Amino acid sequence: MTTYFISRHSGAIAWAQSQGFQVDQQLAHFDVKVVNAGDVILGTLPVNLIAEVNERGGRYFHLTLELPAELRGQELTAEIMQAYGARLEAFTAQKV
Repeated sequence: MTTYFISRHSGAIAWAQSQGFQVDQQLAHFDVKVVNAGDVILGTLPVNLIAEVNERGGRYFHLTLELPAELRGQELTAEIMQAYGARLEAFTAQKV
């Protein structure tokens, strides 16, 4: 089993490290073909990739935060992310 953290944002990477998550590989770009059954993917993926992760037997945890509109599109620090409730939440998706 491998745990991947997918993000190109330095603040998100710093946040994950500050939370003590055990991450085997941190990737800026994700290729779903690396996922094996039992792997854990942490990050902010589009729904089609979440469905593929689940189809391949992986588990997906979405990096969620309650961000006000004026902060969207900006690079965030780990501290700002924490202040706005950053957390990982399990999601599943399925193409129908």
